[in-house]
Amino acid sequence: MAKKPENLTFEESLCELERIVSELEQGDVSLDDALKQFERGIKLVRNSQGKLEQAQQKVAILMADDESAPLTPFSPEAE
Repeated sequence: MAKKPENLTFEESLCELERIVSELEQGDVSLDDALKQFERGIKLVRNSQGKLEQAQQKVAILMADDESAPLTPFSPEAE
């Protein structure tokens, strides 16, 4: 049984999307199966977009010029 889209990593979702597109492009899939694969692909895309948006938000937070969080020099001995 296939994992739910929300349980897949971004990379796993991309691999499955590539497989789905390849199978649909070949045209050897019945209409019912094609619709199921299309629906699965849409779920994968939406989940992947959500993961990308979360990553963009994290990067934006990390890159923000926040005066209340001053940078300190890295000291490997402190670890």
